[in-house]
Amino acid sequence: MTDTGPLDGTVCIVTGGGRGLGEATAKHLAGEGATVVVNDLGTSLEGDGASEGPADETVAAIRDAGGTAMAHFGDVTDLEYTEELIDDTVAEYGRVDAAVNFAGVLRDAYLTEMTGEDWDTVIDVHLRGHFALLRNLARHWDETAEAADRERAFVGVTSPSALGNAGQANYAAAKAGVLGLIRTASAELPRYDARANALLPIAYTRMIEDMPHQPFGEDDFPPEKVAPVVGYLVSEAAEGVNGETVRAQGDMVSLVADPKDENSMVDAEGWTVETLSERFDELL
Repeated sequence: MTDTGPLDGTVCIVTGGGRGLGEATAKHLAGEGATVVVNDLGTSLEGDGASEGPADETVAAIRDAGGTAMAHFGDVTDLEYTEELIDDTVAEYGRVDAAVNFAGVLRDAYLTEMTGEDWDTVIDVHLRGHFALLRNLARHWDETAEAADRERAFVGVTSPSALGNAGQANYAAAKAGVLGLIRTASAELPRYDARANALLPIAYTRMIEDMPHQPFGEDDFPPEKVAPVVGYLVSEAAEGVNGETVRAQGDMVSLVADPKDENSMVDAEGWTVETLSERFDELL
């Protein structure tokens, strides 16, 4: 690894950094010169259990390659914990320039079979996890705005499932919620000299491995292909890039458009069921 890369001097928190996309991203950021704080609760894919092993292993790999990193073990949905995570990062490295939240679990089921616990667990980890980290980062960046020597960056992680995916009502709702959160944060954070963008990654991870009918293989879309996109979004080169949803899939990068009216029609007399019934096909 190098300490003179494009991210030299950047201190970045990577939650969910013990496996998959988070692990690949943490290693890539460190390889580009960043100091990385790796958070991972080390749960199963369903959110059960806990282990310090995944975060420790990622940090060990970074250090073995000559990079700078530390592990931080805790639940990213906990507001007190995420405040501690930020405070400890500042205490150790003097600053927090960026964060990306890969922490996530899956509890797939069709609506007729999904339990309240299945719903709450997935919404909690994916959506509250983003909120808990982002709220405390916003407070920290507000407090340190006058001393900031660069624009700080937050990267939220969404999914193609945000557009809807059978068997994933909980996950789809959470990932769609992340988009709303990031769009709102992108309107608020610039006053603190910070920005927020959403990453929509497609990569082979343990979430894909768990699917009965895998849509693609590890060689098609490895997590390492996504990591440089995060590296760019947290770098100083991305200053002013704010409120975007960036899709990263293999060798392709694209911008995902925000929702907008596709077609519209007007009735000067006001709509009724009857007039809508007569004309609704015009919108289709």
